[in-house]
Amino acid sequence: MHVVYPGSFDPFTNGHLDVVRRASRLFDKVTVAVLYNPDKLKSFMFSVGERMQIIAEAVAEFENVEVDSFDGLLAEYMRQKNARIIVKGLRAVSDYEYELQMAHLNRQLNPDVETLFIMAATRWSFISSSMVKEIARHGGDVSRFVPPATLRALKAHFGENPEG
Repeated sequence: MHVVYPGSFDPFTNGHLDVVRRASRLFDKVTVAVLYNPDKLKSFMFSVGERMQIIAEAVAEFENVEVDSFDGLLAEYMRQKNARIIVKGLRAVSDYEYELQMAHLNRQLNPDVETLFIMAATRWSFISSSMVKEIARHGGDVSRFVPPATLRALKAHFGENPEG
């Protein structure tokens, strides 16, 4: 079975990687789908291409995982990919409320689609891309929260030497 794990992934965190790892064990094929949203281009730290490159490096060990991008409606992208399961990671009740709405909307737009929620591992439940960006922006150490590819990209973005 082919599943899609969509998101902005700006930047890709160890929590995201954990969801990919767990989904890759459950399903034959996992597509990590990076959202291209032209209305929010200025709010993203990394371009879609940069995010795809970071993710591709971070998930390279998983033979059944691919990285792609999409714009427009996720429900339509699911049709194009001939995938029926959307995978979403949940950290807290607040995530659930938003993701529940999205799951219902996607099901209305594409009745063949189901959403599967994977609970964040406890050690990553407090990590968000926004928090990682904020810590990195102020020179804090985010190395324990992100894969090496993300760490290098963050350091390059903020003008630090990625080697230390």
